[in-house]
Amino acid sequence: MEIKNEIPIVLFDNQCYVCIKFATIVNFLARGKITMAGHYSNFGIKIRDEILDESALEMFWFIDEKRASGGRAALFPLIKSIFSTKSRKTKFDQIDNICSNDCKSVKTVFIRSFTLITNSKKIDL
Repeated sequence: MEIKNEIPIVLFDNQCYVCIKFATIVNFLARGKITMAGHYSNFGIKIRDEILDESALEMFWFIDEKRASGGRAALFPLIKSIFSTKSRKTKFDQIDNICSNDCKSVKTVFIRSFTLITNSKKIDL
């Protein structure tokens, strides 16, 4: 599968309960216009190897034609894409909810939400 053919893409932690819920909400709002891929799926690993750097697993990523934006920097492009991208058939790639009850705790939700605010990165393609 060619990465360029699947753009726009949201890359998220598919082993994190909170991240999976976030990705599910994004997919619902986007109505299937954005390809959703897990960090640990085959497609996600390919994206991390070809486009992203060592900070890839620290945040979710939004990838469009020009840039890969991570964390806080990805919020505005993601919202813009939800409202402006033309309809097309995409997929929601591999959701592995393998977390224990520890990842569903209030503390974990707070920590993961905090990392969204504190982590930010842009990579030009």
